[in-house]
Amino acid sequence: MIAREMAATLLSAAKEYPVVTLTGPRQAGKTTLVRAVFPKHHYCNLENPELRRLAAEDPKQFFHLHKEPLILDEIQRVPELLSWIQVRVDEEKSKGAYILTGSHQLQLHEAVTQSLAGRTALLRLLPLSISELQASGRSIDKNELLFKGCLPRIHDDALDPSSAYANYFRTYVERDVRQLMELRNQQLFETFLRLLAGRVGQPLNLSALAGDVGVSGTTLKQWLSILEASFVVFRLPPYYQNFGKRLVKSPKIYFTEPGLACWLLGIESAAEAARDPLHGHLFENLVVAEAFKARLNAGREPRLYFWQDSHRNEIDLVYEQQRRLIPLEIKSAMTWHRELAANLLKFQCSLPEAKPGFLIYAGDLFPETEHYSIRHFSEIGKCLVDGS
Repeated sequence: MIAREMAATLLSAAKEYPVVTLTGPRQAGKTTLVRAVFPKHHYCNLENPELRRLAAEDPKQFFHLHKEPLILDEIQRVPELLSWIQVRVDEEKSKGAYILTGSHQLQLHEAVTQSLAGRTALLRLLPLSISELQASGRSIDKNELLFKGCLPRIHDDALDPSSAYANYFRTYVERDVRQLMELRNQQLFETFLRLLAGRVGQPLNLSALAGDVGVSGTTLKQWLSILEASFVVFRLPPYYQNFGKRLVKSPKIYFTEPGLACWLLGIESAAEAARDPLHGHLFENLVVAEAFKARLNAGREPRLYFWQDSHRNEIDLVYEQQRRLIPLEIKSAMTWHRELAANLLKFQCSLPEAKPGFLIYAGDLFPETEHYSIRHFSEIGKCLVDGS
């Protein structure tokens, strides 16, 4: 098992709350992690039809047979158990008694906030981070990472990425999407996903996408909400406070798993990823996802944005720290030159009270500069958590 940075955050949360709820995409490693961190807890997988039926039909008998401390995997399959857990933790008042996992963000979040408000820590686990792979001795070549992605099984079991993502996608469509909505035209939904992969790192324009897919904008909004609820994609909102009407206000869309985005685009090798016309956007997706992982693994809200003015001056990531902004510019280049930081300098001229920023790139030369720091893309987490 590759050591996960979330482990310490999980243990800390279990010392403070009676319930810890861990959400995240399928195959991100939630089950493996909670069983490793809490080896003395009993384990129940609610994907098991017999366990699920018992939990739904006779919760008293279920908890009589399966006593705390208890891990309940895929809790969104039997959300009515949450009310019973509320009663039990209020009576027992023990910390870390229940560890819950789930793969449907909106479905589970609504149920948890209704039944367990103030009683549970809410954490999100995404697939492997670059820093986790680096610590385990795996390769962090940018093109290999784009092609392979970050799903634990691909790295642990040396799976072929093309086959793995094909199976991952088919399973996702057959199970999660059909559970969350009535999908009438699977082919159009797949077309939407592939077009979305071709627009990573770009402001979202649902009206244009609706015309390309051949469905209404309302339908695309519904599909997008399902993709977000299942952790397939996530939004990066624009930062526009204090900038008035000069800023673009549409969010950008990124894939939680960069390897899935490459598969959707038909990329079949690391060499193809290096040559693809969208290489820069895919690399940006990889790094932005890494930034989110670093914040979430530390148990912190991401608080990440992008910045773009009406003249198309843009900063890929903006992080708000103590009410001051830190800009991060992402470049896939492996050779450093001053022009890479042009947007950083423009941003600092527009907002002189911002903190010195970071140039994040794929090279190995890190000269000292006066107005910003230069870091390798594998170190973006340190910039956002440690500030170094």
